[in-house]
Amino acid sequence: MTAPDNAPSPQLFFETINAFQKSAALKAAIDLGLFTAISGKPATAAEIATLCQCPERGIRILADNLTILGFLTKDGACYALTPSSAAFLDQKSPAYFGAAVKFLLAPGLTEAFTDLASTIRRGRLHSSEQGTTAPDHPAWVEFARAMGPMMMPTSQAAAELVPLDASRDTRVLDISASHGAYGIAVAKKNPRAHLVALDWEAVLAVTTENAGAAGLADRFSMIVGDAFTVDLGNDYDIVLVPNFLHHFNAEECTRFLKRVHAALRPGGKVVIVEFVPNEDRVTPPPAASFSLVMLGTTPEGDAYTFAEYEKMLAEAGFRDASLHPLPPTAQSAVLAVA
Repeated sequence: MTAPDNAPSPQLFFETINAFQKSAALKAAIDLGLFTAISGKPATAAEIATLCQCPERGIRILADNLTILGFLTKDGACYALTPSSAAFLDQKSPAYFGAAVKFLLAPGLTEAFTDLASTIRRGRLHSSEQGTTAPDHPAWVEFARAMGPMMMPTSQAAAELVPLDASRDTRVLDISASHGAYGIAVAKKNPRAHLVALDWEAVLAVTTENAGAAGLADRFSMIVGDAFTVDLGNDYDIVLVPNFLHHFNAEECTRFLKRVHAALRPGGKVVIVEFVPNEDRVTPPPAASFSLVMLGTTPEGDAYTFAEYEKMLAEAGFRDASLHPLPPTAQSAVLAVA
C-alpha cells in the first residue's frame, strides 16, 4: 500500500535544511578539478582519484553524490559528464562557469544569511550596514573577474534587442559595467559605437582588460565613481543598466532612472537586465527567488515585477516600456524609450 500523493512528508524539510551540503559538494568538485579530470572520457573513481591526486574513497563518494544531484551520469563503475556539466564545469570549455563560485560562495555573501531572521525582524540590514551596496565594495572586483563568462549568453541576447544606426557614430553607456559583457556585446555588434563604462576604479581595471581583449580599446572610455552622483555625460543612444536596480528600493530606482533619461538623446533607449518575477512574485522560481538574495545582502533591494519597472520608468519620463525574456537564462530585458 502506497501513501497518497498529498500525505505529509518531511522530505522537503530535510532536502532544504541540508542544501548547504549540495553547495559544498559542487564547490569541492570544482576546487579539485573533478569535472575537468573526467572531461570527454568516462572514468572510474580510481582513475578520477589519480587525476585529482586524492584518495579513492572521497572521490567515489563525491562522484556518487554528484550523480544523484544530476551533474554526472554513472554507467557501471564509470562516471561521465552531463552535457551541461561539460559546457559549464569543464575548465577546457569556453563557457566555463566554475570560477563563479569564488563570488557566489564568498563568506561575505554566505554569512549574510546566517541570521536572516534578525534582518527580517528589523525589516532590512542593520542600519550601519550597506551590504553589497557599500561604496567600492571588494566583492565587485571578484564578481567582475568570475562572472563574465556566465553573462555572455544574456549580454549577447540583450545586444540583439537594440540595433544602432550604422550610418553614424553612436554612444553607449554601461552602468555598473563590471566585467563589461553587456557593453562589449553591443559595441562588437555595432562597429561605430563608442562604449563608456561606469563603475568603481578597481572594477574598471577588469572592464578595461576585457574591452581590450575584445578589440575595443580605441572605442572605449571610463567614468569612475558612484552611478547616483557622478556626471554621466549625455547624448547616449543606449544606456545599459544590467543587474543594478535590484540593489535599491523603488524610489531610489526611479531617481536613478531620471538621471539615465537626462543622459540619453531624444529617442534613445534604456536597457535594464534583471530577474523579473511574474505578478504573483513566486513564478518563475529562479527569478522570483532572487528577492531573497537582495533581502540578505542589501538594505532595501528587491526583485521587481515588470509592472513595477513600468511605473518607475514612466515616473522617470520614459515611454513604451517592453519586457523581453532572455532564454536560456532566468533574466529578462526591460526596454524603454526616452
